[in-house]
Amino acid sequence: MTKTRALLAAVLILPLATKAAAAKPNIILVMPDDVGYGDYACLGNPIMKTPSVDAFKKQSLLLTKFHVSPTCAPTRASLMSGRHEFKNGVTHTIYERERMSLDTFTLPQMLKTAGYTTGIFGKWHLGDEEAYRPESRGFDEVYIHGGGGIGQTYPGSCGDAPGNTNINPALWHNGKWVKTEGYCTDLFFAQATKWMDAKRKEDKPFFAYVSLNAAHSPYVLPKKYYEHYLGKPGVDESVAKFFGMIENIDTNFGTLMKKVDEWGIADNTLVIFLASDNGGTKGIHIFNAGMRGSKGRPYQGGTRVPCFVRWPKGNVQADAECNALTSATDIYPTLTAIAGAELNEKTRKQVEGRNLSPLFENPKAEWPYRTLVHHVGRWDKGRAEDWKYNACSIEDTHFRLVNNKELYDLRSDPKEQKNIITENPEIAKKLRTAYHEWWTEVQPLLVNEDAMGPKINPMKALYWEQFGGEPGKELLKQMNPDRLINGRKNPVKKK
Repeated sequence: MTKTRALLAAVLILPLATKAAAAKPNIILVMPDDVGYGDYACLGNPIMKTPSVDAFKKQSLLLTKFHVSPTCAPTRASLMSGRHEFKNGVTHTIYERERMSLDTFTLPQMLKTAGYTTGIFGKWHLGDEEAYRPESRGFDEVYIHGGGGIGQTYPGSCGDAPGNTNINPALWHNGKWVKTEGYCTDLFFAQATKWMDAKRKEDKPFFAYVSLNAAHSPYVLPKKYYEHYLGKPGVDESVAKFFGMIENIDTNFGTLMKKVDEWGIADNTLVIFLASDNGGTKGIHIFNAGMRGSKGRPYQGGTRVPCFVRWPKGNVQADAECNALTSATDIYPTLTAIAGAELNEKTRKQVEGRNLSPLFENPKAEWPYRTLVHHVGRWDKGRAEDWKYNACSIEDTHFRLVNNKELYDLRSDPKEQKNIITENPEIAKKLRTAYHEWWTEVQPLLVNEDAMGPKINPMKALYWEQFGGEPGKELLKQMNPDRLINGRKNPVKKK
């Protein structure tokens, strides 16, 4: 399977390399956190207000069957590598298992070989230790929070600045902490806009990765951003705040698109609005786009997200939809081809995604058969083999096999309600065989299963070095055995 996918990726890249080299577009990739397919007005949400994304939909191609991981750090690893997250060692969001393996040649590293300058604004979540940070993985400009969320604290190396919050957060900027004033999403967009403005004046092609922590919990934001959702049907205060975070993203995105227009670079700027890094969360009881499941589950609702693409000069079809089976792993080879970069022997083996460019010009273009594997991961240490068929699924264009015992016809039953595995043993066998082959491939690449990190998060240590503090008390707080992590007791015991 690996050789076949690598060969297919290479074949799909080659036809566009010469064409792309003539005019390198700027690339902007915006990705919110924890927002579902059904959390946008243009996709059916009856309460949300997302005028900017609604307008962008009319200007762009919507990939309607685009899939990501069921959780956040894994999706980010797929985007940065072009391969399944497990092949980067990323099987969790904490416990050092969020660290992207150091043998991964990242997307920004690839784009830099084609003359791009690169920036990340928001959430990295692929390792906090020096070798794993974005500035060590190909990003020239870094403006992020630590760990998996602002204020997040876990034992080991995954965590943010101590006491951090979405309002006036301390942010990591090019190798040092800076104390800011404002709401996090506003800050990330503002810095991204400032940086892009400088780069376009230098006439350098840029890649801006605006990977937001919103609308992930904690739901902390100024009241003016969410108060108008209070009292809506089915909306309590936490849902109102969640919706407010999404609307704020929408407002900032619209402001950025206006800037791109004002700068006169819209025609040759490829903008990808990848509407979430996993399935829906807080808003699914309001509207879940007719899907079963949510973040952290192996059903459609856990992995299917909308992906909007706009690039006028690249002849991307506007106000169109494409229902080809696509994935976060496809972004890497697509941008590689468009940038005029070349996969070498190592990266050909690494990249298993497909170049989406043929679909950009013709949404109904022939798209060869493929399967996609989804696995929640997050097993207890040393329990990988026990979870082979737990919280997992594999799908092709027609069927999805879930947990090796549920089979759904996605064409006639997109809500995944009727298990047809008994009536279709040969289809189940075909998907099961493909899944087993994939599982065998990933086992040698699960490099973080026994990883041990420092007792004190290195980003915290650097914060205390700059501003002072009491790391001893902070460490004891982290190691409190009564503290719950994901609903389970903290496995790190106080000495």
